[in-house]
Amino acid sequence: MTTSPPSPVADDSPVGDAPPRDLALGSRAAAVLVFGSSAAVLVVEIVALRLLAPYLGLTLETSTMVIGIALTAIALGSWLGGRIADQVDPYRLIAPALGLSGVVVALTPLLLRTTAEWSPALLLLVASATLLVPGALLSAVTPFVTKLRLTSLAETGTVVGRLSGVGTFGAIVGTVLTGFVLVARLPVSSILIGLGALLVVGAALVGWRARRWRRASAVALATVVAGTLATAFAPGGCDAETRYHCAQVVADPDRDSGRTLVLDGLRHSYVDVEDPAYLKFAYVRAFASVVDTAFPERAPLTAHHIGGGGLTFPRYLAAARPGTRSLVSEIDPGVVRIDRDRLGLGPSATTGIDVRVEDGRLGLRRLAAGSHDLVVGDAFGGVSAPWHLTTSQALGDVRRALDEDGLYVANLIDHGRLAFARAEVATLAATFPHVALLGKPADIGLDPTASSIGGNMVVVASTRPLDAPAVQKALDARDVGWRITTGDALAAWTGNARVLTDDHAPVDQLLQPHPVRTAR
Repeated sequence: MTTSPPSPVADDSPVGDAPPRDLALGSRAAAVLVFGSSAAVLVVEIVALRLLAPYLGLTLETSTMVIGIALTAIALGSWLGGRIADQVDPYRLIAPALGLSGVVVALTPLLLRTTAEWSPALLLLVASATLLVPGALLSAVTPFVTKLRLTSLAETGTVVGRLSGVGTFGAIVGTVLTGFVLVARLPVSSILIGLGALLVVGAALVGWRARRWRRASAVALATVVAGTLATAFAPGGCDAETRYHCAQVVADPDRDSGRTLVLDGLRHSYVDVEDPAYLKFAYVRAFASVVDTAFPERAPLTAHHIGGGGLTFPRYLAAARPGTRSLVSEIDPGVVRIDRDRLGLGPSATTGIDVRVEDGRLGLRRLAAGSHDLVVGDAFGGVSAPWHLTTSQALGDVRRALDEDGLYVANLIDHGRLAFARAEVATLAATFPHVALLGKPADIGLDPTASSIGGNMVVVASTRPLDAPAVQKALDARDVGWRITTGDALAAWTGNARVLTDDHAPVDQLLQPHPVRTAR
């Protein structure tokens, strides 16, 4: 007599060796661990961008590198964490993973800033390590927790799906919290030290629950020491950490009232708080040479400035042309506070300078057609120009805002082959009938025997002809040392550079920053 096989039923047998019941991980604790570790990975990623910006620039390449390393860490941690969880009791792994990642996170400001100061060639390697190590350890927490919660094959989909969803939600919260709250209110060093401390507290709690308190306490002590070192000894401190920049105001040792605004390690503006007519940077003197030539002396203007910085040129216009009204679009509220608190910016009613915290492109769209005599472009994020301000569509908004005799002047920065500068001039030439370029003779093609140096150039565009000889005379009078080129010579310099559009504007790839960080 044969016996029929049993009917198939769900397999409720334990998966691996479950932890003792008094040490079992509850669903809420599991959710908190997965949520917190996933959020921490994104906090570290976003803050790392701000730590690296003063040394590598806030460019698309820098952002892509940091995102790529973070994703590599997540993939590596998830894969190796899953494999290790099948071979070792996961309960023994969670506390060390949290604790060690907390130590590295708290040490990150010290490691990156010290490396950038003393061994810049190693910065990428150290940055990669400070992202990979905590990212991989924190990402391994999810498979560790999943292994502990997965006590029956019958609930595999429910457990894995729930914890995956919780982890994704944690990453979202970490991203939003960092971008909208933490960076706006805390220095990046404080964010990372605080996060490191929280991770160690989590490690201590898990270690206590697993009856391994001594080991967790040792990790906590190491993190406290790491945080103290990072706060006390890390170089590269800021006077203020704004929403977008590490900002410093540096006094001029040769001029009592001179101040330099430094953003992410680059000198962005020079302001004489007692004499706004004093212009130190060559490109600002070139701005003044063009404007003073194009408009009657001391005639008030209606001006719009894309990018504020130290507000050097709006202050100059207010002093040189009483009655001038300048509207400034500055995206960083922290920079505006520095202008008022440290650089002597008075109220709009007395200075004629109205600063709006807004994106420059959106500010352009709000301007009425034909409402302005002058538009000034001087917006930069680190070493790169915001791409959406360089396109034919953005420049079309500039042309629309200018009256029939209006003028657009913009600061360009490029080095090497000057590919970005050529593309921007080509874009302006496709938008305005009259364009001129001011710069060092070797850079703008007027000295074929010399190699281009790169740095600042000023481009001018208008619907009316430009008086190039008069501009050159004004440049010489201000001792700028620059030349002006227009017409066929400028077209030959531009060559076949492609017009930038909203659909295709690879500014970060075209623009080549100088290998040595120099003043603008």
